[in-house]
Amino acid sequence: MTLSLSALNAASAADFGRLLAGTYEHSPWIAERAAAARPFASVAGLKHALATVVREASRDEQLGLIRAHPELAGKAMVAQALTAESSDEQGRAGLTHCTPAEFARLQQLNAAYGERFGWPFILAVRGPRGQGLTRGQIIETFERRLQDSPEQEMHECLRNIHRIAEIRLNDKFGLEPALGNQVWDWAEALAEYADPGFKELGQLTVTYLTEAHRACAASLQHWMQTDCGFDEVQIDAVGNVVARYHGSDPAARTLLTGSHYDTVRNAGKYDGRLGILAVMAAVRALHAAGRRLPFAIELLAFAEEEGQRYKATFLGSSALTGQFEPAWLDEVDAEDISMRSAMQNAGLPGTMAAIQALQRDPTRYLGFVEMHIEQGPVLNALDMPLGVVTSINGSVRYLGEVIGQAAHAGTTPMRQRHDAAAAVAELLLYVEQRAGSQPDVVGTVGLLQVPAGSINVIPGRCQFSLDLRAADNAARDALDTDVRAELARICERRGLRWQLQQTMRADAAPSDPTWQARWEAAVATVGLPLQRLPSGAGHDAMKLHQLLPQAMLFVRGGHGGISHNPLETISNDDAELCVQAFLALLNGLAEEKT
Repeated sequence: MTLSLSALNAASAADFGRLLAGTYEHSPWIAERAAAARPFASVAGLKHALATVVREASRDEQLGLIRAHPELAGKAMVAQALTAESSDEQGRAGLTHCTPAEFARLQQLNAAYGERFGWPFILAVRGPRGQGLTRGQIIETFERRLQDSPEQEMHECLRNIHRIAEIRLNDKFGLEPALGNQVWDWAEALAEYADPGFKELGQLTVTYLTEAHRACAASLQHWMQTDCGFDEVQIDAVGNVVARYHGSDPAARTLLTGSHYDTVRNAGKYDGRLGILAVMAAVRALHAAGRRLPFAIELLAFAEEEGQRYKATFLGSSALTGQFEPAWLDEVDAEDISMRSAMQNAGLPGTMAAIQALQRDPTRYLGFVEMHIEQGPVLNALDMPLGVVTSINGSVRYLGEVIGQAAHAGTTPMRQRHDAAAAVAELLLYVEQRAGSQPDVVGTVGLLQVPAGSINVIPGRCQFSLDLRAADNAARDALDTDVRAELARICERRGLRWQLQQTMRADAAPSDPTWQARWEAAVATVGLPLQRLPSGAGHDAMKLHQLLPQAMLFVRGGHGGISHNPLETISNDDAELCVQAFLALLNGLAEEKT
């Protein structure tokens, strides 16, 4: 019998636990404690309440929960002693039909994992799409996670336990995240395209105007036209895919939304693309219902945000704000192909006149909203599917060099050295200490190089990068001032010279209060508590901020929130909540306009 939320909210404490039996393996205490949080406004709210009980439990209770789970293809499966839920899940993953070699490998991994961590390996074998992982994927994940630290692995086990519980709850309530499945499937299809040299290695890399990039644009254009019901779809002069869903009032201002479809090298599947696909799924649902809003929706699939092929970044959104620099057209990539030539080879005009014509008139737009994977650990650690962004961090970047004196490593006394690398190492530690001394401030030395270095030569030069970020410009500038002053002090004390070249400075982009409140109302509509957080990463929204009021919604990522990495992941359920929140925002805005 399918469970209903109203029945669960009205149940006695004993019946509440009985109705949720089997959600968490052999752990009725979780449901017992969560009952006090009733009534639940949504199944998503119930899931969060159950996860919160686990997060707030003692470490011994968390370990007990983990140890209540069986090994994959372990003794309990062989003896047919699994719970009905675990038996179904392991059967769906094909673990009951392992080859002898697969079964032997799983037994080896179970033994090694148990010896290393002291608890069984936990994996939601029905996967992020809910359709089941292959045995090969299970073994590959097992092998990778065996290398984790105990603390990392404990968190990952609990995350997978919550995913198992989520899927079991979906089964109990008869829920199918159809919108989330569509987003997930589109993301998988786009991930089939990758640049040469990376595709052969199974690595997702799509840089500006390559063949893979153009194939992504063509796929998006096709889906928008044939699957989603957009009224107009075109590729503009910088390669943005632009789609419009007309509103019922042609004179009304338009809502602008979107994100980017290019990637970093060896990327994940959701950075940027989630914010395109979620809008597509929402418009598809509106079109299927024959519904028009009082305003139009303009979706921008921005062609470039990551700065991977050319030094310039935010090419797609800069064209909309009128900040596309003419000099960018003459930049060349690693193969000496200019941006202008790349554009013309892709069938684009490659002229400033065509690009300048893309600038948007802010009086014709309501604002800009963007949905994006968080790219960080905050939501994941709080078991929170969605978060509302308060501000996008301001940042400044430098390429620097310290110049000292190369000398013999064996004959030069320590007190008479002018070691450039040691100075940069000292600066790196200062950046770590200074940025870590206050909230919402970060600093990174991501590049370190000793040109023509040798094992027996004191470094005479050291090249490095600085990436300094903060939630507001004042904090960013204070960090910038302190780091540069410390570099000067270090070099003066060590008898060294230094130079810095600023390569980028971007102002912080605080969310527009009205639009942030609309996102907050949308999150409440899907039945989740509110979580606000700043964005440490840059986004197209920070460029549109210079033209329009903007606000962002974050979706949690799995694997500790890792991004710019093949391990980047979301679940179909979280994608569903993202689309539902966007639809709630649209509905709220429509009510305001009528």
